[in-house]
Amino acid sequence: MTQGITAAALAGFGTGLSLIVAIGAQNAFVLRQGVRRHAVLAVVAICAVSDALLITLGVAGVGAAVTAWPAALTVVGLAGGAFLVGYGVLAARRALKPAPDGGGLSTAGKAAGSARAAVLTCLAMTWLNPHVYLDTVLLVGTLASDRGDFRWAFGVGAALASLTWFTTLGYGARLLSGVLSKPAAWRVLDGLVAATMLAMGGMLLAGA
Repeated sequence: MTQGITAAALAGFGTGLSLIVAIGAQNAFVLRQGVRRHAVLAVVAICAVSDALLITLGVAGVGAAVTAWPAALTVVGLAGGAFLVGYGVLAARRALKPAPDGGGLSTAGKAAGSARAAVLTCLAMTWLNPHVYLDTVLLVGTLASDRGDFRWAFGVGAALASLTWFTTLGYGARLLSGVLSKPAAWRVLDGLVAATMLAMGGMLLAGA
């Protein structure tokens, strides 16, 4: 029994990592907040808790409802795509024409923007992305069901993978503070963020 639980949890952990490590809008945002050292705990908590909730729904068998209501995913895709394109445009503007203070970014001082804005942005990026539902609710839920009585151990492993990844990304990003101490480096980061957001947003709009 113990070995079965452990094996299922490890399988869930590996599956969870394989789904979230890929570069995407959410990861790019967490990385940027981590480098800025701004609202990191709130952003990491939102990402990890949201994944845990969606994984729980998937393991509980809600995946069938997701596939049975494709119109909902279409609406989410349109809203999420528009949001990401808008965020990408703003990031591109920061990269092309930074503010006199270096774009409002500093690895040593206070970061521009409020914690409330960071929280709302993170919530939008998390819950307005239909891929999140497909990955966590549908895919993880389906793989968990194959584990039978150990499906919840699989789900716990996947949720722990999400927590581990976002914590590492959010708090480990500060190690880049030395590299990103110059305004030019921030412009490169914002350029990468802009490219990621615009690409993801365009894909969501095209696929909706």
